[in-house]
Amino acid sequence: MNLLFIADPLASFQIYKDSTFAMMREAQRRGHSLAACEPKDIDWQRGGRVQAQARRITLTGDKTHWFTELPQSPDELCSELKDFDAIIMRKDPPFDSEYFYTTHLLQQAEREGAKVFNKPAALRDHPEKLAIMEFPQFIGPTLVTRDAAAIKQFHAEHRDIILKPLDGMGGMGIFRVGLDGLNLGSIIETLNRDGAQTVMVQKFLPEIVQGDKRVLVIGGKPVPYCLARIPQGGEVRGNLAAGGKGVAQPLSARDREIGEAIGPILAARGLLLAGIDVIGDCVTEINVTSPTCFQEIFDQTGCDVAALFVDALEAAVSAA
Repeated sequence: MNLLFIADPLASFQIYKDSTFAMMREAQRRGHSLAACEPKDIDWQRGGRVQAQARRITLTGDKTHWFTELPQSPDELCSELKDFDAIIMRKDPPFDSEYFYTTHLLQQAEREGAKVFNKPAALRDHPEKLAIMEFPQFIGPTLVTRDAAAIKQFHAEHRDIILKPLDGMGGMGIFRVGLDGLNLGSIIETLNRDGAQTVMVQKFLPEIVQGDKRVLVIGGKPVPYCLARIPQGGEVRGNLAAGGKGVAQPLSARDREIGEAIGPILAARGLLLAGIDVIGDCVTEINVTSPTCFQEIFDQTGCDVAALFVDALEAAVSAA
């Protein structure tokens, strides 16, 4: 297959832990050809089709200079998206206006015959914090609001809470407020911007000490191992970007129940890959933009998540 990866700049990849790199490596091992671009490289003009300035690359196996760019003429550099066998959308959050616009360009490319994974409309329809609202049976006490009084009431009821912005990533902007309510008013003002911005508030789950588990779902099926991201030091956040320690472990019965219940629903909507975050027995987020942890799970368990992903990708392209 001729694959196009839409991602962050290749020079920014930390290949020892990057899941997109793991996908590329497995795809090339199977003989598929690789190209890459950034969202800014995609455009459309009336009378034409959605196209991208795509770099044809091959992986070298070297840890420093990990790819080489294949020679291309100016005409070859510009490719219509429909001419790729599959497009893998792997741009990292935040899901800002530019990301939103990119999904519309990709949806137009789909109308022209392109096959995009994850589907652009599904990316828009599943904001990573709010997607959990559809599955209340799996989540803990949660409030989504702009109203400061409602947040204070939620704190009064649950006594120990987590507050976070809806557009954060990697643990950014997350606050814990305990029984004393210290700084709750100031935190609310910071996050809701005097009522202009919506905030998610959740009951604090003490099971976080055992880790914030990333349960990967590929083609509707949970991967047998998850990565528990365990907070370190005085941190309440388990996110690897916030210094959490990643420990791979087999899925618990509850993890599997969650993955088997939610996974097929997401897959039917065009989400080939999703990452369900679970603390204790409760789902806290559903990540669909660029779920990670492939390499950490493989390094610690031997479970080849990238191979599972490319298996599902090949099947999805054949079925499309």
